[in-house]
Amino acid sequence: MIKFSHLTVLFNDTVILKDISLVLEKGTIHALMGPNGSGKSTLAATLMGYPQYEIAGGSIFFDGQDLSTVPIEQRARAGLFLACQYPPAVPGVEVFTFLKEAHRMLTCQDLSVAVFKDLLYSVLDTVKLDHSFAYRALNDGFSGGEKKRLEVAQLLLFKPRCAVLDEIDSGLDIDALSHLTDIIKQEQKRTDMTLLLITHYNRMLEYIHPDYVHILYKGTLALSGDRSVAQQIEKRGYDELLF
Repeated sequence: MIKFSHLTVLFNDTVILKDISLVLEKGTIHALMGPNGSGKSTLAATLMGYPQYEIAGGSIFFDGQDLSTVPIEQRARAGLFLACQYPPAVPGVEVFTFLKEAHRMLTCQDLSVAVFKDLLYSVLDTVKLDHSFAYRALNDGFSGGEKKRLEVAQLLLFKPRCAVLDEIDSGLDIDALSHLTDIIKQEQKRTDMTLLLITHYNRMLEYIHPDYVHILYKGTLALSGDRSVAQQIEKRGYDELLF
């Protein structure tokens, strides 16, 4: 489904990712790990088409289509989804309005206000957010956990074919982590969604078992393997495992 081929990415003329080659097949679950600054979020942002990241070499293909010149909104319509590590606050933009317009754009369904309200309330119930959050400004004044719950709510609303969850576990207590990962697991199984989990910790991978674990180190893909790779990182650390 997704193929990174010898991908090199620059940010402000600085090389962040170097010669990354990686394939994510349909319906598979991948974990992407690595120390701070290794390029994990850069890979996610480049996949989604953030303009500040420049592809200096290589390519990204999604279902055989070269994404190099495809704008963000078309990638989203094609089924790509990114849950941000730090979801931005947007004062003055109501959650309900934002999600209804995003849903209309992504699904081409212009639902009535009443029908969408029922749909949104159902999703908020699933992620354990009060209905009042629908009428607050987007992420404005939300706690870290509330922001992550809203990201998962969007996943359920938009039903992407491939989802990248960038540190969805940060800001969550153990009960919230268990609840949200269970929702994600069920959605992935139900829709056969391709899933890329970016995380620092093996903790989340005890709830969602990846088919593959990949380690980014200083902008390069240093190691790929099964779930045991994450367990070894927890025990030994990156430096000992890689060197």
